[in-house]
Parts: sequence; C-alpha cells; structure tokens
Amino acid sequence: MYKLLMKLAVFVLAHLAAAMLMAVGLPGSSAKRAVNPLGTEEGMPFSNGILVGNTLYVAGQQGLDNGKLRPGGIGPEAQAALENIKKVVEAAGLRMSDVVSVTVYLADIGEFGKMNKVYKTFFPAPRPARATVQVAELVGNARVEISAIAVKSR
Repeated sequence: MYKLLMKLAVFVLAHLAAAMLMAVGLPGSSAKRAVNPLGTEEGMPFSNGILVGNTLYVAGQQGLDNGKLRPGGIGPEAQAALENIKKVVEAAGLRMSDVVSVTVYLADIGEFGKMNKVYKTFFPAPRPARATVQVAELVGNARVEISAIAVKSR
C-alpha cells in the first residue's frame, strides 16, 4: 500500500509541476503574449510585439514620436524607428543583442546609405541578418519602416 501511495504522490507532483511550468510560459512553450510598451497608442488593430516562448516578433515600426513622424527625413526617422524597436524589445525583457533578423522597408532605396549609418549604431556584433527593400509607399508617407525578430539567449 505504501508503494502505491508513493507512486500516486510522485504522479500527482509531476503533473502539478508540469502544469505550473506551462502556466508561466517558459521558453519553448507555445504561450504567446502581446508586448506593447508604456505610451503605446491604444486601440490599434495589431500588437507592437508578440512573444512566443523565447522568440519575439516585432511589428513594423516607423519613425514616430507621439504618433507623428520625426521631422528631418530618413536619418531622424530611422533613428526613431529603431528606438521604437528597442522599446518593444526591452519591454519583452530582451536586449538589442538578442535581435537575429531585421527587415527594412524604404520608400526610396537611394536613402539606403543614410539609413544604414543610423542602423549600425543600434546593433552590436554580430549584427542580425537583414533584408532591405524599396516599397511603393509606406503608411503616413513615412520614409522607413523596420520589423525585427529577437530570440532570448538562454
């Protein structure tokens, strides 16, 4: 009888521990949560970031300050867009060094060099993989929009 009770106790404790681990969403779990830093505009039809396990997907960020494009062209817009990405990354408990992939959308590929000058200051080596594409137009006549994927180091 004692052995049966011990087996039952181990069984119950193991299942309780597994349930607790699933509830807290440890890396590798499929729990997902929205990441919207303080001051984020409410009522948007998307999240600024979605954290699934240890992977963060950051929505395209434009060079916005308080809902308005930062004046001065591509340089200041790229700076603000990357600052906005950093806010999302840090709100999820990650660092910019955890960013593994970036996609940059430019309204004018001729501004690549100016954007790149600002971009380099945000990512330590090894820098993330990146794609940069020119698009016909961005929402709100923005010059740049940047999205990212980050993976929390263990």
